[in-house]
Amino acid sequence: MTSLQEDIVTSSQGKATESPEDDLEAQEKLDHFPDDFNQLELLETHRHLIPTGTQSQWPGESDDDDEEKTEEWYQTKETQLQHNPKDLLLFAAENNRLGTVQKVLATHPDLVNVTDEDLYTPMHRASYNGHLDVVQELIAKGANIHAVTLDGWTPLHSACKWNNTAIASFLLQHGADINAQTKGCLTPLHLAAANRDSRQIMELLLMNRYLNPHLTNNVGETAQEIARRTDVFHYLFEMTEYWT
Repeated sequence: MTSLQEDIVTSSQGKATESPEDDLEAQEKLDHFPDDFNQLELLETHRHLIPTGTQSQWPGESDDDDEEKTEEWYQTKETQLQHNPKDLLLFAAENNRLGTVQKVLATHPDLVNVTDEDLYTPMHRASYNGHLDVVQELIAKGANIHAVTLDGWTPLHSACKWNNTAIASFLLQHGADINAQTKGCLTPLHLAAANRDSRQIMELLLMNRYLNPHLTNNVGETAQEIARRTDVFHYLFEMTEYWT
């Protein structure tokens, strides 16, 4: 067992559960991970078991990132990147700089599907940050809605992870695969089910007739099982009984 698994098991032992049987079942699932399971994706679906109150060590979650950026700050960054259109486009998509996205693509249309070192495209970055106008512009310019990262995340995964319902809806309308699975076998529904306050995006996914709610992740859990553990909206899964 890895240190991450041991930490999760330890944390779950201190968390109140509905019954001793539920606690035992949760521990048994954590004790039998396949050798190739993805620790980062495990964190997404078991984040609630990790003690809160400590400072985040994840990139992009420092206190400095909470400071409000000024227009001057954005313009300075764009000036620094003006001779690197690839990084400029990725920056602009992530930070809702629609005008800059349009300017870069006007002169470098081939960069619409450019990637960073983790294979995140401008579409991924705009999707996880909730920038609908940028997503619409990228799709209009031919962005690949099915692009995947190193871990197999599509833009729809990114939108669902961060409860960006409007973007998820737009992506689905343009052919995104609602049942796409990451390398850890997580579907967009798995990620939405692991979030709190995710009622809108879960309703969007669960009302889609192409959804397969029975798909399991690498540790054998369905999205409904994750929802029962993390959210009060697990009852929403009842609506899938009409077409599955």
